[in-house]
Order: sequence, then C-alpha cells, then structure tokens
Amino acid sequence: MEKNGRALGSVNVTLGSSAKMAAQRRSLMQSQQSWTDDLPLCQLCGVYTTANCVYGPDGKGTQSHPNEDGHFRFRGEDGCFLYGVFNGFDGGRVANFVAQRLTAELLLGQLNSSHSDADVRRILLQAFDVVEKSYFETIDDALAEKANLQSQLPESGFHPLTPQNQKLSDRLGVLEQEVSGGATAVVALILNNKLHIANVGTNRALLCKSSSDGQNQVIQISHDHTTDNEEEIQRLALLGLDPSRLRQAGLIVGQTSTRRIGDYRVKFNYSDIDLLSAAKSKPITAEPEIHGSQSVEGVSGFLLLVSEGLIKALEAAHGPEQANQEMVAIVAAELAQQSSLDAAAQAVVERVKRLHHDAFASGRQRATQCSRHEDMTLLIRVLNYTLADCALTPTQGGRIYPVSVPYSNSQSTSKTSVTLSLVMPSQGTLTNGTNTTSTQEEGTPTPSQSPTATLQSTHTHTQSSSSSSGDGGSLFRQRGSQAAQPDETGRVQPYVDFRKWDGEHAVLMDGV
Repeated sequence: MEKNGRALGSVNVTLGSSAKMAAQRRSLMQSQQSWTDDLPLCQLCGVYTTANCVYGPDGKGTQSHPNEDGHFRFRGEDGCFLYGVFNGFDGGRVANFVAQRLTAELLLGQLNSSHSDADVRRILLQAFDVVEKSYFETIDDALAEKANLQSQLPESGFHPLTPQNQKLSDRLGVLEQEVSGGATAVVALILNNKLHIANVGTNRALLCKSSSDGQNQVIQISHDHTTDNEEEIQRLALLGLDPSRLRQAGLIVGQTSTRRIGDYRVKFNYSDIDLLSAAKSKPITAEPEIHGSQSVEGVSGFLLLVSEGLIKALEAAHGPEQANQEMVAIVAAELAQQSSLDAAAQAVVERVKRLHHDAFASGRQRATQCSRHEDMTLLIRVLNYTLADCALTPTQGGRIYPVSVPYSNSQSTSKTSVTLSLVMPSQGTLTNGTNTTSTQEEGTPTPSQSPTATLQSTHTHTQSSSSSSGDGGSLFRQRGSQAAQPDETGRVQPYVDFRKWDGEHAVLMDGV
C-alpha cells in the first residue's frame, strides 16, 4: 500500500533463521538504552567527527544544524571486525537508526569464520534490506497520521487560516520532520583476514598499502553512487529514466546520491517526482554495492572510511583530482605524529577544516566553493602499521626524510605522488590493540616505519630524490619540561640564542 490506506502498510521482516535470535534482536532494539554500548570497541581503530559549518563575511563559522553523521567500530567474535560511517541528511534519525540496527543484523551470531565470500555477500545484502524495512516500520504510524491529516485539509494549496487548519498544519510540520530524512553508508567488514566493503551512496572507502620501499599505494574500493557514475546511470536507464536528464539534473530530490537508506519521499512517491516518474520500479535504492574478498593478511597500511562531507571539503579546497592521495598523505603524516589513533583521526579532520577555511579566506578562485562544509567523519583502521610512541617534530629530535606517495585507484592505472617532508620518531607497532616499542636507534628509519610530518602543497609525478642534510638529532635538543607549546595554528615558535657562536656553527639553546 504505497498510496492507499496506511502509507507503507505492515512490513513482514525476517530477522534471521532463528526465532530466538529474532526475538533477542527485537528486544534489544526496543530498549531505551543503546545496546551497542556493551559491545567491545576495536582498539585498532580511531574515529573523529565534527559538525557542519557556514562561514560569515568575517570568516567566522557557525553551525547550521546538529551533526547528522553516525559511525560504529566494533570487534565481534570469531575474528570479526565491523566498521561503518553514515552520512545523514534532513536530520540524524536514519543514520543513528542504521548504526544501531545494522550492528544487530551483523554481530548477533550471523557471521562466523566458516562463512564463504558468497555467504558474507548474502548476509550483507540481507542486512541492509532488513534495516531499511525496519526503519520504515518505525515511521509507519506517523506516515498514516500524516496522510489522514492531509485528507482533512482543503485540496487547494490555499488553506483558510482557521484555528483548526492552523492546528492541522502545525501537526503536519511536526510529522514531516519526524519522518523525513535518510542516510548514506559505507561499511567495512573484516572476517578471516578478508576485507569486504558495502557502500550505499557517496561515502568513501580507501585502502592504503605501504610497501617495503616506503611507497603508499592508494586504492579507492567503493564507487560514489551519483549521476557522474556511468554504471549508476545505466542502472537507472534500464528502469526507464532518461540518462541525459539525470546527468543534467545532478541532484535527485536535493541529494547527490542515487542510492540511500530511508528518504520515504523518493522511495514511495517517486512516481510523483518528474525526474523519476518514468521509472518502472523504485529507482533510488538502499541496496549496497559489495566489494569483497580482498585479503589483508600480511598487508601493512590502513583503511579509511570517509564521509562525503570530509572528502567534499578537501576537494573544494584543493580540487578533486588528487583528493584521495592527499587524504592518505595527511593520514600517514598524522599517524606517525600522534600518540593515539583517535588523536590521529582528529588531527586529520582538523587539518582539512583549516585547509577549507584558508581556501575560503584567501578570496581566490576556490573561495566561492568553500563558503560552507557539511558534517565530517573519518574512521582509520590500521593494518600492521607502525605508530609513534611520542610526537617528535624536527625541533625535538627527529630527522627529515623525503617520501613520495603514489596514487592509484581501481578505475585507473595512472599514478601520481605527493611529496612530504618527513620526520622519523622512535616507533612502536600497534598489534592486537597494544603498542610495542621498537628497539631500533631513535631517528633511524626502516622501510616498515611510517612517516610523520608536514604535508607540502606541491604535487609531483615522479618520486622525490631529495635528501635531508645534517643530523636533526644532534642539532636540536628537547626542552623537557620547558617544551614550547604549539599555538592555535599548530606551530611552535622557534627559540634561538645566537650569543654563543664558535665560528663554525650556531649552538641552539634550550633546544628548539
């Protein structure tokens, strides 16, 4: 019943093969508290999220709506790890619901090490389908009430301002806010040392593989579901839609995504939407695109789940051409600079925020594209990747080394690279959630060590061959308890005392 009677009707959902398990999940989801609070978090993962921002003429930012993003990062049984980033729109209700319910559909005994790749694919597809149907069940009563109230108002667009009509209009506004909205999602599942990605919409999954020679290969696993994606255009064309109109429109009912969870307006009223009215069946779907069975055994690197808001902010500031490799370069720099994965994720997001704001404040060509940014979320999952024991800058005992970060994706064989100025601190390897300290001499890099550093703005198509000069470890000394603190821009003011000069070189006092 899409148009008659109750707007959506009753959805018969099978929650699993076991009736007992289905009852358990229903009980958990009906509880007032978040049952996922009791699930173990993955210690190999860091995440950070920040709210949307609109810049005023003075450059100051204000938040235009509450943060609508969601995420999860859980360690399940039988060597299973589950991660997700959800980008909500028109409210965070759907993103929050999906984060809760999808976890229940995947981590309550459904997945185990005996499952084949085909089994995992089937379970992921079924989970997304069940979650959306379950969400529509939660708003079924509100939609029915909304339809009933609309039938009581005059059919014309003009409603006489009577107390009764005003009351009906106010209630309709409340109901519309309650039922509207949707979310896009990117979910990563690691089982049997195999990575599976399920993507709905425009969030992004990037895999960085670090080789023994210090190169970082970047692979974009997921595909953005937009009208710029030719496979999506063909999918919609097979349903009877006009490809040229879709490309020209760009947005579909206010969103760039051609796949999304929720959003009842385009799911159940698409025949009333001019751009979608010719479709033979629902054109905007919650069915995920599954990219599976990529082995991560022995892989050294990291996995990134990036919300649309974060990648769009970076693209707006620096252009879309090298956004993936620039994101990976920033993450690599912060992983070696920060003392925890959450701190690294926060530092990356804050750096993108600064880049975006600086582009706006510059008044140059890209300033018009950087007047605002949406909510931004980054999830980092390391894979046998070395982390810093402490944060050492070049002025605190590190040595500077050049590194070139090549880039490639699944749709292109071309490679570019980003040049970094690097500092190698003493390293530790994060394994199974613990940090083990390296016994190698501080300041001596090895192929397995990850770089830390300051990202330069230049991009090159060839590997950098420059080398560092001097021994940073002997030239700079730490201040110890008197160490200078960075200012709000992250810079540390230098302190140099030239009163002592031996005729050959300067002696830096107090160590910076």
